[in-house]
Amino acid sequence: MDLQIDDFYKDAAGGLLMLYQAFPRKVSLYVEDLIGREEPDEFGLPSKRHQGCLGALLWLAEEGYLRYESTIHFQALDQAVLTEKGFVRLSRAVPGQIADDLSLPPSVLRIQASLAHQLREALKRANSERIAQLARLMFESQSGAPQHPSLHGQAT
Repeated sequence: MDLQIDDFYKDAAGGLLMLYQAFPRKVSLYVEDLIGREEPDEFGLPSKRHQGCLGALLWLAEEGYLRYESTIHFQALDQAVLTEKGFVRLSRAVPGQIADDLSLPPSVLRIQASLAHQLREALKRANSERIAQLARLMFESQSGAPQHPSLHGQAT
């Protein structure tokens, strides 16, 4: 079983949501804030879980979801902020999530349908399957369908 992939989805979602909450400010994004305190191994190196979380954050930066100025040892990304790509993906509506409750203001309906809100709810409920589903949706270039350069001119 690939449990590290479930951890990756959870870490990626948690890190991006922390940046979304701070957007557009730059903040330090600490691994410990995402996964809790992990004891280093007998050689003083970060645990595999800690390394996995930091690796997820660095991967998000390499893929253009966030940017940062430097790392703080193995502990954090310093001066991290969402990129346009990260912000747009988190703020877009999840297909099928717009409520039909006309008593709610449109702004509330928009926020509740956003990927950020849906991820936050899934993390709060510790629903790993929903987290994975929403994270995969975030990594798709369009909601529901990957981009094909030959059909659209360029990939995003």
